[in-house]
Amino acid sequence: MQTSRFLVRHALRAAFACSAVATLAPVQAAQAPASAAGSTAATAGLHAASFSPAELARMKATAGRVTILRDKWGIPHVFGKTDADAAFGMLYAQAEDDFNRVEMNFINAMGRLAEVEGEGEIWRDLRMKLYIRPDDMRAKYAASPAYLKKLMDAWADGLNWYLVGHPQVKPKLLTRFEPWMALSFSEGSIGGDIEEIDLKALEAFYGKAPVAASAVAPKVALAELSNNGFDPEPTGSNGFAIAPSRTADGHALLMINPHTSFYFRPEIHVVSDEGLDAYGAVTWGQFFVYQGFNQHVGWMHTSGGGDVIDEYLETVVERGGKFFYKYGAQERPLRSIDIDLSYKTANGMASRSVTAYFTHHGPVIRSQDGKWVSVKLMDDPVHALEQSYGRTKARNYAEFLKVMQLRTNSSNNTVYADGDGNIAYFHGNFIPRRDTRFDWTKPVDGSDPATEWKGLHEVNETITLFNPKSGYISNTNNWPCTGFGESSPDCSKYPAYMWSLPQNARGVHAERVLHDARGLDLDGLIAKAYDSYLTAFEPLVPAVVKDWEALTDADPRKARLAEQVAALRGWDLRWSAQSVPTALAVYWGQDMVKAAAPRARAAAIPVVDFIQTRSSPQERLDALARASDKLAADFGSWKTPWGEINRFQRLSGDIALQYDDSKPSIPVPFTSAVWGSLASFGMSAKQATKRIYGDRGNSFVAAVEFGPRVRAKSILAGGESGDPKSPHFSDQAEMYARGQFKDVLFYKEDIEKQLERKYHPGE
Repeated sequence: MQTSRFLVRHALRAAFACSAVATLAPVQAAQAPASAAGSTAATAGLHAASFSPAELARMKATAGRVTILRDKWGIPHVFGKTDADAAFGMLYAQAEDDFNRVEMNFINAMGRLAEVEGEGEIWRDLRMKLYIRPDDMRAKYAASPAYLKKLMDAWADGLNWYLVGHPQVKPKLLTRFEPWMALSFSEGSIGGDIEEIDLKALEAFYGKAPVAASAVAPKVALAELSNNGFDPEPTGSNGFAIAPSRTADGHALLMINPHTSFYFRPEIHVVSDEGLDAYGAVTWGQFFVYQGFNQHVGWMHTSGGGDVIDEYLETVVERGGKFFYKYGAQERPLRSIDIDLSYKTANGMASRSVTAYFTHHGPVIRSQDGKWVSVKLMDDPVHALEQSYGRTKARNYAEFLKVMQLRTNSSNNTVYADGDGNIAYFHGNFIPRRDTRFDWTKPVDGSDPATEWKGLHEVNETITLFNPKSGYISNTNNWPCTGFGESSPDCSKYPAYMWSLPQNARGVHAERVLHDARGLDLDGLIAKAYDSYLTAFEPLVPAVVKDWEALTDADPRKARLAEQVAALRGWDLRWSAQSVPTALAVYWGQDMVKAAAPRARAAAIPVVDFIQTRSSPQERLDALARASDKLAADFGSWKTPWGEINRFQRLSGDIALQYDDSKPSIPVPFTSAVWGSLASFGMSAKQATKRIYGDRGNSFVAAVEFGPRVRAKSILAGGESGDPKSPHFSDQAEMYARGQFKDVLFYKEDIEKQLERKYHPGE
């Protein structure tokens, strides 16, 4: 099992996903309802002046080749003549639904957040600008394959055409999108590799003039880089693939169940006459379906995989005002780049300049023990964008595998199923080849040439499965050593750096529900994905019952906790909205997690594992007493049903949502994934209410059957639109809370039977 470095990196990815976007401006750009007129006459409006007559004519012509069909749920089905036409319409439709999220994703991706939010975001901007620089991105765009340039051109035109037709929309910063910008956000994961560079450590290093020794920059322990504790609300996902031998109709099934911040990805369908026909979730502002399916194949990504980032301890000396670092018997000069960090103030814009330093490994990001620390990670946005788009057009396993050979998916595992009855699993994709003599869970000696990456592992050298004998595949952001029944790989046969995360409670749960599953159809697969058992409490409940039984009658806890222990003793460990033991157990578990987090970090053990194995009887009993008191204080009695506490609420379209106990909300029965619930509903924002309001977990969820005609069912948290005035702002919320899915309208004849609106962009 890997040490804390990987677990912390996963925690940092989660922390960014939970909080980084939430720090963006809480006031949205004015939204126009999807039905708002954006006719050609509007091209004389505010934004049209930014474009030449030739540009406007080009965009208008493209819009004429695109048709958007909005179904009864507001889901856009975009039809274009070419792939580029479809990309144009795809971005136009996204902008209609939530331009604010589209714009903010790219403001952040390009390192310009402080220009909107102020000086407090300059270090986040610096982190992005270590990799994303306009001149470099323009050069990469110019060198891109012709087909990809057309897609990027259409991407920019689709967003610009939306602005032309909606002069009432006031962008925060980006009034004109350029094609190269698409390369700044080239894969759709909720927290890319760059975000794993710690901001506090970056500020500590660059906030003052760097020196060769770290006397002024304290060591930053990796296990202390997350402010949210060792186990923040889980990010990642569940992915299941079921072989025909285990299904009712002999067709492969795929379960797509990302656990992301709510509203991070809308649902979309994009079709062209050039073979594109992809349906699924798209990260706001991108032109490829990130998790989804076409009529032949489906793909689901789960966070995790292998070690894809390494840190190097660089021995740096200063001579004549210049810095050099040791490499072998040589001393090499550090490369320096002056980076401008503009930021918003009350009196207008201001800026400061930072000189960033680079070795051949990558940018210097902090100091440790008298060394500078550089970081090496994947930096190949063109191929990453090609892979992200290319998988959506694969028609069979061979074509999908060919796309995987690009090896630029650095942050995800992939669960796969297709119409030929195949299922497959790829644990990671971008895996650098390394010398196994070194401990890659820690920074390595940058002066030793033996620590260099030695290319990438071929896909067939990584942990993969194709049509496992067991007939099923599952991954829950856990290790790849289980999850496939008898076909689970022997992890000891692979380098330790090929897998980075341990087993988790969801992984145990998934293995159980799939192991004996037979005769599954779509509804049966959904039922498995919403199985209500909470595996994390299996060792905890019997332990606290035994602790209580060991108390003497003279101990006041014996009487005080008698009813609570009886409730837990009789509990079937299953969540429900009516369940009192679920509420008691969750509050009890949360109390233990909070108390144990520092020790768990120090021991490099996930905190739930820690409380299961290292909590004392007194700690368990005292936590139960405190949990009971909190429930009573907040809700009048500890005997409060879970559904009275755990709620779904969407009061506005803001990115940083606020919650209010006095406003309407909907009971949700499933819990945080921390406790082993496969269906996940958790709160990552700081709780300022008595009730728990979920903001992370099940977001876009879909089950797909690959028969002669693909069939699918899906559900979104809330709804498709970010506009509170839209009928599709929260029209799926009640169904979401019940785990009730809608039928996906994949074929045009079915879409037209349940059509709400049909139009060309700009009409």
